[in-house]
Amino acid sequence: MLKYSLVGYDGSATSQRAVRFAVQLAQASGGRVRVVSVLQVTEGSADTCPLMMTDQGGKRCSQLLEEVKELVPGSASLIDAEVVRGSPGDVLLEQVRSHGIDHVVIGHTERGALARWLLGSVSSDVLERAHVPVTVVR
Repeated sequence: MLKYSLVGYDGSATSQRAVRFAVQLAQASGGRVRVVSVLQVTEGSADTCPLMMTDQGGKRCSQLLEEVKELVPGSASLIDAEVVRGSPGDVLLEQVRSHGIDHVVIGHTERGALARWLLGSVSSDVLERAHVPVTVVR
């Protein structure tokens, strides 16, 4: 039985669906959901650099938790949220190891071959390297 699911969250429609899916699983199994948003300069927005250079991570984490709670009303008691700096695939896999995660839920966004080659694919990276079940939500 799944007790602690991890969701990689970037605000996209597929990551929002991944959160909803993970929360439904947690509600059905009596589990919890850990939502992690990764700040990465190469793929970040204009505000990523200032966030990484200052101590605004706590504020962003609060915003993330509020955003996620709005996706699934009434789920706040099931969700932990964290904002982490680094490479998305590496961060998610480290979260699995360090927090006893037994299931990963990630969204998948179709990119062209060139974009995948240049930027990589977080879902492919996690699928290849994770040692726990992974659900990819489209």
